[in-house]
Amino acid sequence: MEKGLLVIISGFSGSGKSTITKRLLEEYDTYALSVSATTRSPREGEAEGVDYFYKTEEDFLSMVNNDAFLEYAYYVDHAYGTPVAYVDEQLESGKDVILEIEIQGALKVKDRRPDTVMIFITPPDAAELVRRLTSRGTDTEEVIRSRLCQAVEESEGMECYDYILVNDDLETCVRELHTLIQAQHCRTSHQTAFIEKIRTELREREETTV
Repeated sequence: MEKGLLVIISGFSGSGKSTITKRLLEEYDTYALSVSATTRSPREGEAEGVDYFYKTEEDFLSMVNNDAFLEYAYYVDHAYGTPVAYVDEQLESGKDVILEIEIQGALKVKDRRPDTVMIFITPPDAAELVRRLTSRGTDTEEVIRSRLCQAVEESEGMECYDYILVNDDLETCVRELHTLIQAQHCRTSHQTAFIEKIRTELREREETTV
């Protein structure tokens, strides 16, 4: 069985990255979503191993000390991390693992796993991003302004990604994302086992025909 790929999806708030990731998982059975570990308590409706792996502060720290995370960070008094064991389990089963994460965490994962595919989702232009943020109707002007400031900072790191994917139409973007990820399986860096297999077979055939 061919090992899966680790795929990072990042993007501005309002880019549609979460909706795209959800649709990708719904439409194709070749993917698994990375499940993070966290020290915060479960919210109503959340399930262990589905939404998060819920850890005590002591357990989380132990995992940090044992290098059990691809990356981890602290947000609003709680810790979040990407467990190596869960990701590798899914990869070994042949699933392409989707990790939706911000740029700082993405670069940490890329540093540890250089073969990770990094994709940045963006709207077609800044005006559309503003329209999407304001059309939600759930954020104050201050929050929207904060998100735009964050987008300016995030745009400085777009060159760190392998691919930029413009979300102008949701269905089109989901199909393009799937095609882009699957194409990575054809790269020589992911075909080393096949390359060695064909080489061996050719040498054996050469020896028997000479």
